[in-house]
Amino acid sequence: MSEVTFFTMAFFIFGAIVGSFLNVCIVRLPHEQSVVKPRSHCVNCKKTIAWFDNIPLFSFLLLSAKCRFCKHKISVRYFFIELLTGFTFVGFYLYYGLSILLLPYLFMVCCFIIATFVDFEHRIIPDEVSVGGMCVGLVFSLAMPQIHHVPVSDPWFMAHLKSFGLSLLGVLIGGGAIYAMGLLGDFLFKKESMGGGDVKLLAMIGAFLGWQYAILTFFIAPFFGAVIGIIEKIRTGQTTIAYGPYLVAGALICLFWGEPLIVWIISGYGLYPR
Repeated sequence: MSEVTFFTMAFFIFGAIVGSFLNVCIVRLPHEQSVVKPRSHCVNCKKTIAWFDNIPLFSFLLLSAKCRFCKHKISVRYFFIELLTGFTFVGFYLYYGLSILLLPYLFMVCCFIIATFVDFEHRIIPDEVSVGGMCVGLVFSLAMPQIHHVPVSDPWFMAHLKSFGLSLLGVLIGGGAIYAMGLLGDFLFKKESMGGGDVKLLAMIGAFLGWQYAILTFFIAPFFGAVIGIIEKIRTGQTTIAYGPYLVAGALICLFWGEPLIVWIISGYGLYPR
């Protein structure tokens, strides 16, 4: 077995295990419940789930998506999130390798998964994800200047402080930009147009990706949101949508293709040498 194959399998298994925990967060955080206690249990009969019925992916299949005790149907979302997280971890490993950047970005994408599914279902983004993620992003930026492409130089602490400063600037500009858009929307439409969770989520994105990508995310997200918003308006007549998932989509585009996008945008306006 090659090294790449071994780590690919290891990251998939680890990702699926993390996905199982993300499921707990998605279910409990909107209700302000602890994600540690009580142990995992059936939402219908409240029986504690034994360890052999809580194996990521396999238990869902072996139990035929039903509780062992009351036969209550288990949502396919549990299986999907474990599978999604497993493949996501593999994708990040194949892209970044065993890089120091892998840890902060995997943490960030876990926050993205929680925020996306909670926002779709409850139209909220828990502070534990946005504010907590933002604080962790600042800590990672202070510890790892590579996140913001700051070369580690002498004196070494200056690189760490500069990276922290860029992260903090990302928080302020990212959160500030979407907050300003919300104020404008409130004025134009005479009702709340942007939730506080979206403001804090983009601030978190800025903490990890910096102010340039936070702004780019700010401009990319509406393209996704507008399409879904039009579909929902036609289908249900509703004018409000969960906006967090589209901020997440914009942030992921920036993470992988942000630099060429910025170059393309600047070149298009003749501000970048061809």
